[in-house]
Amino acid sequence: MIYSLLVLASPVAGQTNRTAAGFAAELYNRGHSLHRVFFMDAGVDTALATPVVPQDEVNPQALWLALAQQFDVQLVACISSALKRGALDEMEAARYEKVAATLHPSFELGGLGQLVDASAHSDRLITFGAG
Repeated sequence: MIYSLLVLASPVAGQTNRTAAGFAAELYNRGHSLHRVFFMDAGVDTALATPVVPQDEVNPQALWLALAQQFDVQLVACISSALKRGALDEMEAARYEKVAATLHPSFELGGLGQLVDASAHSDRLITFGAG
């Protein structure tokens, strides 16, 4: 079965973001695949390159990066949510005349069309977090 995930939960508030990453890893353990992970609203904070997680805490972003690397999973940050939170790739940083890009290079910015596409190309679209 092919899944896509919509992650609305912040990586620093509660367990939901980490639960989503664990769910994604378990999909592969059970023989399923993951088409795309779309981060929106507070979930976009997962795509920031700048946060530093204390050593004694789990880093949710590291869980997503490991999945992306191991299984070639596409990690997409909603551009509207990202701009509001200052998560900019190099092109958007230049466009808005900001000093630096703040989006982690393993993530890409995308619009709601990519969420619709993910739903169309998946058997299930699972949402984690409240909007």
